Amino acid sequence: MGFIVSTKGRYALRVMLDLAEGDVGAYVPLKDISDRQEIPHKYMEAIMSRLTKEGLVNAAHGKGGGYRLARPADTYTVGEILMATEGDVVPVACLEGGFECPRAEECKTLPIWRKLDGMIRDYLNSVRLTDLLEGSP
Repeated sequence: MGFIVSTKGRYALRVMLDLAEGDVGAYVPLKDISDRQEIPHKYMEAIMSRLTKEGLVNAAHGKGGGYRLARPADTYTVGEILMATEGDVVPVACLEGGFECPRAEECKTLPIWRKLDGMIRDYLNSVRLTDLLEGSP
């Protein structure tokens, strides 16, 4: 796949920001988030299901239900959110989990891709959700 953040990852980040901007502890209906973020309702359901499964948000069903952050906003990183929705975000396919390159032993370019991968991960894991809210990633 390479280093491409899909629509799902970008939308998940927007959803998490939306929840972080709201009342702490309040459940926000899916429709409200979907309308504000202009994300199709069906797509939102898949994203929220994933975020809930990964423990990033809490869900409540029924009247007064919806979604809320599972922890304080300043404890989330962009890297964590993208990993929850994207899986591995790597710069080249040979670094993806499960991929076995037959040339890895003699590949002279592999060290640069590993270093780039580390830099990307370090950066994404250094940016907190609250940094984005404050406009200072």
